[in-house]
Amino acid sequence: MPAKTAKKATKKTAAPKKAPVKKAAVKAAPKAPAAKKPYTFEKSKELFLRAAKVIPGAIYGHQSPVLTVPGSFPYYAAKAEGPYYWDVDGNKFIDYMCGYGPMITGYNNPVVDAAARAEQANGDCYNHPTGRMVELAEFLTDLIPFADWAVFAKNGSDVTTWATLVAREATGRKKIVMCKGEYHGAHAWCTPGHGGLIDEDRAQMLYYKWNDLAGLRALFDRYPDQIAGVIMTPFHHPTFADLELPAPGFWQGVQKLCNDKGAVLILDDVRCGFRLSVKGSQDYFGFEPDISCYCKAIANGYVLSAAVGRDSLKNAASSVFLTGSYWNGAVPMAAALANIKLLQKENGVAHMFKMGELLMNGLIERGKAFGYEMIASGPTTIPFIHFGNETNFMRMQTWCAELTVRGHFCHPSHNWFISAAHQPEDIAATLDAAEEAFKVVKKEYGD
Repeated sequence: MPAKTAKKATKKTAAPKKAPVKKAAVKAAPKAPAAKKPYTFEKSKELFLRAAKVIPGAIYGHQSPVLTVPGSFPYYAAKAEGPYYWDVDGNKFIDYMCGYGPMITGYNNPVVDAAARAEQANGDCYNHPTGRMVELAEFLTDLIPFADWAVFAKNGSDVTTWATLVAREATGRKKIVMCKGEYHGAHAWCTPGHGGLIDEDRAQMLYYKWNDLAGLRALFDRYPDQIAGVIMTPFHHPTFADLELPAPGFWQGVQKLCNDKGAVLILDDVRCGFRLSVKGSQDYFGFEPDISCYCKAIANGYVLSAAVGRDSLKNAASSVFLTGSYWNGAVPMAAALANIKLLQKENGVAHMFKMGELLMNGLIERGKAFGYEMIASGPTTIPFIHFGNETNFMRMQTWCAELTVRGHFCHPSHNWFISAAHQPEDIAATLDAAEEAFKVVKKEYGD
């Protein structure tokens, strides 16, 4: 039977007398596809000029164009889907900033959005919380090993600031310790900004360097029985610098020191939460804080933050006023339940690590081909990469700008974010675009 089939196939494919193959041979060779034109941002610029007349700074905070490369990045978004978003000029991007962290299971995720829409059909903001608040608190305390209770707000600054007040209420002490260069929100005690601040805003703050356990111990010795709490991110993620992981034993040493000195250990997991472990970043690094704060990825872009803590702090937590007219909204809580369950079901964290590894290793290899050393740091789900032996970030700015105008949104000085929606084909496309960006850098800066 196979022989007959082969015979028939041979007859069908035999060249006819007029030999069309020869005709095809003399036809003009197909044209190579036209090179993709770099994006332009005319509508973004028009909107920005309008905004400058009615909004201080036009676009303020971390989304300000001055923090990227003005003119080479979009200023305004229009829509999004999966790992992609489109700006007002119609440009499509593979997004490696994920809304600066909130998008984790994909923009417009059908599962998360369906849960939110079902809840929205009943309403969102009421005189009272809904059952979703109880369900989410129960879910988080079952999920996160050390957590006995949970509270909710709207942004990271809400819960990090509230956690420091709980530490003061629980200990009767005033001082809070944080690492130099860490970001815990926009409130006066921790903002990286300058305007409107007075010395008294930070009079009770103490600072030490990341990974310097001896420096932290020295602060406790210098201020005996005065330190209410220590607040830290899971690893050090400053801007314009390598991300720094905890040294072996560092977190365990911090936890023991806080326990021995009667201080509350607060984990600011706002940026990293659910990208290192679905149970919280303390699970990834092997320690347990007294309070953890979450936001960004908890509800895949729906507006929600949370803090969870130990039973020993429950009375203090109930004594610190925590409220807002929108903070108990049911829709983002329904979205959070669906989002975290989806991450569990699809093993989203492992997928993010895999995609991040493909991207970082690929960029390092592509850089080598052009004679550049690319330095990647941090976990591959929240990585940062830059040119080696560079002090002014000019090459990095140019390279990121060239990637962005080719449809791959990244940032020259802030850590990137990988989502569970990114796929190998997205990474491959970005690596190809990176080669074109390296060519521009080589031409402009040489070695």
